[in-house]
Amino acid sequence: MLLTLAGQRKVLFVGGKGGVGKTSVASALALARARNGGRVLLVSTDPAHNLGHIWDRALSDAATRVFTSPTGYVDAVEIDPQATIERHFTAVAATMMKLLPDRLHRSAKQHLELAKTAPGSHESAVLERIAELIDHGLEAYDLVLFDTAPSGHTLHLLALPAKLSGWTESLLASRSRSERFAAAARGIVGREDQEAAADSELRRTLVARRDRFARMRQIITDGSDTSFVVVTVAERMPVAESLDIIKQLHFLGIDVASIVVNRRSPVDAGAFLAERPEREDTCLYELHEHLGTVPMTELPLLGRDMTAEDALDELAELLETT
Repeated sequence: MLLTLAGQRKVLFVGGKGGVGKTSVASALALARARNGGRVLLVSTDPAHNLGHIWDRALSDAATRVFTSPTGYVDAVEIDPQATIERHFTAVAATMMKLLPDRLHRSAKQHLELAKTAPGSHESAVLERIAELIDHGLEAYDLVLFDTAPSGHTLHLLALPAKLSGWTESLLASRSRSERFAAAARGIVGREDQEAAADSELRRTLVARRDRFARMRQIITDGSDTSFVVVTVAERMPVAESLDIIKQLHFLGIDVASIVVNRRSPVDAGAFLAERPEREDTCLYELHEHLGTVPMTELPLLGRDMTAEDALDELAELLETT
C-alpha cells in the first residue's frame, strides 16, 4: 500500500510526533521505492538529524548516494539551515552593495550580520531549501521524500509558503511605487543606469522568491502530486496528536494519504506484554473512527535498532507486504 503510494506521488512528507519512528519509516520507504526502480531523494528537515545515523553515513546539505540497486537509488540530504542562510545573505549583500553608496556599505553589512540571527531566519532558510529541493527533485528524481521534524515545527513550515508569497507580493507592490519615484528623480537629476539596473536586479530576486514559494504552495496542495504520511504509535498521546496533525493538514489543503502505526506489540510475547495489544487496539479504534477512508499500515515492534541497510531491509520488506 505505501509502496504503491510512493510510486504514484512525486513528493511525500513523512511526519508525526517526535520519537515514533518517522526517520526509520521514511528511510525504509525510500529503500523499498529504490528497489522497485525509483530514483529517490530523501531529505531530513529535522534540526536533530538522525538520517545519517540510520544509513551509517556522514550526510550534509548536498546529496549523498546512500543506496544503489540495479534499477534505482537513494540520495540523502540533511538540510543545513546555516548554509542556506549564508547563501541567501551573500546574495542579498551583493544586491545591497550595488544599491547603496559606498559610505553606507559598512553599516549595511553590520545590519545583515544581525539579521542572520533574527527570529524566523532559521525557519525561512529551511523553507527556502525545501523549495529548492522540490524544484530540483521534480526534475531529477521520481520521488522526493521528506523526513520531517516533529509535528509542530513541520506544520508551521508548511503554513509559511502562502504567507511568504503574500508578504513578497506586498513588498513588490511597494517596490513598484518606489521605483516610479526613483525613475522620476533620476530623470530630474540625471543619474545614470547603474542604479536602475540594481533596482531591476532586486525586483528579479523578489519575483523569483515569490514565484518559488507560490510554486511550492501549488505543489504541496496538489493531492495528485504530494501527500503526507502520518507516523504514530498505538498510545493515547501520540494518537491524539496524530488526529490533530491530520486536522491541521486538511486545513492547509494538504492530502493525508496514509497513516503508519509503528511498533505494534506482538500478541504472543508472554504475560508482560499480554495486555498491551488490547490497549493498542483501543487507541487504534479511535483512529479508525476519525480517519474514515484514510489507509492504515501497522508495523510490528522489531527486535533491533533501525541502523544500517540490513535493518532497513527488514522494515522495507514489511512495507512491501502490508
